[in-house]
Order: sequence, then structure tokens, then C-alpha cells
Amino acid sequence: MWSGCHPKSDEDLKECSELGKSLSRLSQPTILTLLAQSGEPMHGYSIVQKAASSPMFGGKKPDATGVYRAMKRMEEAGLVTSEWATPAEGAAKRMFSLTDKGLHCLRRWVDALACYELTIEELRGQACTALGIDVPPTPECSGHVKED
Repeated sequence: MWSGCHPKSDEDLKECSELGKSLSRLSQPTILTLLAQSGEPMHGYSIVQKAASSPMFGGKKPDATGVYRAMKRMEEAGLVTSEWATPAEGAAKRMFSLTDKGLHCLRRWVDALACYELTIEELRGQACTALGIDVPPTPECSGHVKED
């Protein structure tokens, strides 16, 4: 399996081009995870609503325009597909589905996120050493539930 820490080539990195580029909010793995959890097509509004409860957004509704832009990039990359659902009543809705390539990319995110976690923890330790302090306990962050 490809590793987020040790890509075999530049092509490995390009295949899932968003890997690491949106670390501040990690919109791509959040959207891929929501679609994988759903198991069926989801409309954009529903993705935005459900993203708010993901660990990356901590209960705050993400910018819908940003989410739609991310989904457009993901569609262009072949990670998701979309089609219009036109019900007999009500407005048409664009429905998004996860592709096999999107599932593969989500699996790669699992590895990349583990690598990010290790890298951040190492940097945290180095910062504490530079400050001459012991590494403090990991704080409880708002929006995150600490597991026992």
C-alpha cells in the first residue's frame, strides 16, 4: 500500500493531488469520509450540513462555497461524480457519489493523517525541548471528544 510518509514517485503524490494541501480544514478527506459513510449519493447541501459535525469543523458550518469548490476539484480529479436529480416536485439537486478512485484516495488519507499526527507530535516535542519544558499532556480541544 502507498504510504503518505514515503511516496514512491511524484506520480504517487499527483494521483491524490489534494493530499496535504488543505490541512487547515482537511476538506477533502472530510467529504470523502461523509460520502463513504453514506453509501449512497448525497446532495451538496447535505454534505455541508454533515461536515459541520465532523472533527475538522467542530460543530461550525463550513463555508458552503468552499465545500462546493472542493467537490468540483474532486470531481475533476475523478474522486467523485455528480449528476442532477430532478424530482417531480421541488428544485433539482446535484447528487455526489464516491468513485473507486475516491475510495482509494480516502484509504491513502488514512495513512497520510497518521503520518501528519506523528510529525506534529515530533514537532511538539522539539518545541518543548527548545523551551526547556516537559511535553504537557495533550489538551482537550473544543469539538473533540476524548476517548478512553
